[in-house]
Formats: sequence, structure tokens, C-alpha cells
Amino acid sequence: MLDKVKNTFTESIQTQISATESLSDSIVQASEMLVGCLLDGHKIIVCGNGRSNANAQFLVTNLLHRYHLERPSLPALLIGLDGALGASIIADNNPAQIFLRQFECVAQPGDVLILLSPQGREEAVLNLIHAANSKELPIITLTGRQNDHIRGALGEDDLDISIPAQKEARIIENHLLVINILCDLIEHRLFSH
Repeated sequence: MLDKVKNTFTESIQTQISATESLSDSIVQASEMLVGCLLDGHKIIVCGNGRSNANAQFLVTNLLHRYHLERPSLPALLIGLDGALGASIIADNNPAQIFLRQFECVAQPGDVLILLSPQGREEAVLNLIHAANSKELPIITLTGRQNDHIRGALGEDDLDISIPAQKEARIIENHLLVINILCDLIEHRLFSH
């Protein structure tokens, strides 16, 4: 059991080292995109597919409340499955629309969509990307290595932050690290004087 624990730590550390080398520029670009959105008076719409919903909630909480600094709230909105809405959509046998109705209702020109999806093969995720494309909203995706479906659906100005890992657990834990870095960069850029 001890070896299993050590191997998991080692695997996680190796993933972070690889991500440091391959994703740092993309993370800075994403932070600049988000800061620009906020400075222009728009909002950040966040969606986490499956277990990534917890990380999406964490990101929205950090934007609405704070990360490190006491500061005003930043306009951010979580779209996702809640009990009543999800049950209604699923009861109508349309799970591929699970995020779409909320997104269509709240998305405005100038907003940015952040989409967390470790595997990125789900129809609901692709439908959301197509809806954002049709509204000409910039998209930032946090994905894993196997994300060809998402990458193929993104526009030229969209940004994919793809964690260099196969295992969903490593992808999700590194998404959390990316979220922490993004929040730190946003607060630093907007509020440290």
C-alpha cells in the first residue's frame, strides 16, 4: 500500500512537471483573456462536466468571493446540473442539452466560457462549444490528453489547456492547480497596486 501511495504522488508530480513545461504560456494567455473580459464589463461563464463540476464550482467561488485578496466580486456564473433542472431535462430524454438551455439564457457577447472536461467526448460538451461558437464567445477549455473532439470543435481564437495525462484523477487535480494559478494571476493583475 505504501508503494501505491508513493507511486500516486510521483505520477502527480511528473504530470505537474510536464504541465509546467507545456502549459505555462497557455495559462498566461487564458488569464489575459479573462482579465480583458472582466475589464470590458462582461462575465465569465463556467461549466464543469461530470466530476469536474466541483472544480468549476471552486473557480466560480474564487471569482465571486476571493482567492487571496479581499476585493469586490468578479462577475462569474456556474452553469451545470442542479437537481430540478437536471431531472427535468433528463426526464425529457435530452441529456445532450443539459448545459445548453442555461447557457443560451445567460450568454452575452463579450462573455468568456470556461469549460472543464477531462475526456471531452460527451455530446453535451460539444453542444455547448457549438453554442458558444455561434454566439462568437471565446472559449477556454481545461481538458486532458485525449481531447480530439473538443480541440476539433474550438475556434481559432479559443484556447485549450490540455493536461498531459491519461488518468482522469491526474487531469482533475491538475485542473484545480490551473484554476488556482488563473485566480492568482487575475487578482494580481486587477487588484495588486
